[in-house]
Amino acid sequence: MKLHNYFRSSSSFRVRIALSLKGLDYEYVPVHIARGEHRTGPYAALSADKLVPMLEDEGERFSQSMAIIEYLDETHPEPPLLPSDPVGRAHVRALAQSIACEIHPLNNLRVLKYLVKDLKLDDEAKNAWYRHWVRDGMEAFERQLALHPGGTFCYGNTPTLADCCLVPQIFNGRRFDCDFSGLPRSMAAFDACMQLEAFQRAQPSQAPDAEA
Repeated sequence: MKLHNYFRSSSSFRVRIALSLKGLDYEYVPVHIARGEHRTGPYAALSADKLVPMLEDEGERFSQSMAIIEYLDETHPEPPLLPSDPVGRAHVRALAQSIACEIHPLNNLRVLKYLVKDLKLDDEAKNAWYRHWVRDGMEAFERQLALHPGGTFCYGNTPTLADCCLVPQIFNGRRFDCDFSGLPRSMAAFDACMQLEAFQRAQPSQAPDAEA
């Protein structure tokens, strides 16, 4: 397997966590999206949407982190990242999508660059935008967690797809000095994840293309 990704990309980080949890070996292929490498050169010819991550496996190319993680979960089912029952799977997908589909699209690198380059926002306004939507989304995520029985992680006592999404969001939110106070279930799940070697191995600072 080859994973084309960028160390700071939340979507890439999600997939690295899933691969790490499942103990799968892969070739790490860096794509520096901050320099535009995803839109030009060899990678642009490989990727239809010109985004990261992209997983190559068994002659196929897979885009979109959520689809990649579910593919990995189906082809390498142990340990599972989704519960065995339909209700549990629906709840975990809802938690994961509240980050991947509600928070992240408003704050990814493309959006932040557009705010500055095209709409002429200064850094202070851009960062205020980022913090607002992260806080708003994380409060909604915390309310979702409160609907389910307590556990060590987002849903139960083993990491799931929801944790694969939560951890990168907290990491990148901290880079922007987001406020994560008053979110006890979310932060407890984050702390539990970061006690695991799989999450430690997948974090941005451990990536071959990591920068300060």
